[in-house]
Amino acid sequence: MPETSDRLGKLLKILAADPGDAFTHYGVAQEYAKAGDVARAVEHYDLCLKADPTYAYACYHKAKMLGEHDRVADAVAAINEGIGIARAARDTKALSELQTLLDSLT
Repeated sequence: MPETSDRLGKLLKILAADPGDAFTHYGVAQEYAKAGDVARAVEHYDLCLKADPTYAYACYHKAKMLGEHDRVADAVAAINEGIGIARAARDTKALSELQTLLDSLT
């Protein structure tokens, strides 16, 4: 997993320079998710959404990871948040993917 560690380290340095960057929080969350660190991944998905409340795919990936760790209720809540974001943005692709993920969990 050194590649993940190197990538995470680089992302954390970028984040230290710009702690409000949604895309970097998303990248950090993805790296923590790959490493199996659910708590830190959730923290950074949430920080991504705080920095950019329209980032529907942060909800998607957060929900997918939570579902993979048997946290179905939390996953459904993240999906519902993402569906609201996607509907408001009229993002039919994100909406479809979130609905498909929801259907797979319920």
